[in-house]
Amino acid sequence: MAKQKTCKAPAIETVNVGAAAVDIGSREHMAAVNPDVTDTPVRAFGTFTHDLHDLAYWFKSHGVTSVAMESTGVYWIPAYEILEQHGFEVGPVALSCRPRCSFRPPRVRKRQGFSNPMLSVGVADCRSR
Repeated sequence: MAKQKTCKAPAIETVNVGAAAVDIGSREHMAAVNPDVTDTPVRAFGTFTHDLHDLAYWFKSHGVTSVAMESTGVYWIPAYEILEQHGFEVGPVALSCRPRCSFRPPRVRKRQGFSNPMLSVGVADCRSR
């Protein structure tokens, strides 16, 4: 029987504890905050205006200052505008910006906020381009 390879994500130091991430979808947005500040660091939000304001209030209640958004369509625009109105530093994160490595997180890992570590360690940059 062939030996099965295992791949562990390397330990990474956090440099931005106020970082959060949101995976923008057409029907729901999956948001993630620092797991050290809450028991439920990942939450799903709807796409309507009141849902986006709820997302902003949830981020504020957890001390978030900057948000990385991952989106493949135009659904990011309302979320971007509302989060920016609430005073967050918001920026898109392209899937192609992730470092190339053999570790590829499964879908469940993405729903647990895989973009958040990218922002919190300084890989994802939220500054305007």
